[in-house]
Amino acid sequence: QVQLVESGGGLAQPGGSLNVSCAGSGLSLSAYHIHWFRQGPGGGRNFIACINSADDSGHYKDSVKGRFTIARNNARNTVYLHMTNLRPEDTAVYRCAAASAPCWASAFDYWGPGIQVTVSS
Repeated sequence: QVQLVESGGGLAQPGGSLNVSCAGSGLSLSAYHIHWFRQGPGGGRNFIACINSADDSGHYKDSVKGRFTIARNNARNTVYLHMTNLRPEDTAVYRCAAASAPCWASAFDYWGPGIQVTVSS
């Protein structure tokens, strides 16, 4: 059974840092482009970052460039999103998705259930 499970969310203060993880089971994440999305209180799913399966290059939403970093650990079959200089508007449910299609394509094979990240003082 294929599963993606996010972990590591929670509460952070503005300007703080938080890491979220996406662990895979039943599939090898190294073979997939892995995306991070977030869905805020207003609804709607927003792209945050994607890591390319061929060269591990990262692609980012403009508003998170320089603050967020996506990385993978193949030995742990996990992809991470390192978030720094967090802002209240980063508050959302963060979900990972595995895609056979390239990072620029909107086609996904598997989704995690999501995890809450709250940025508040």
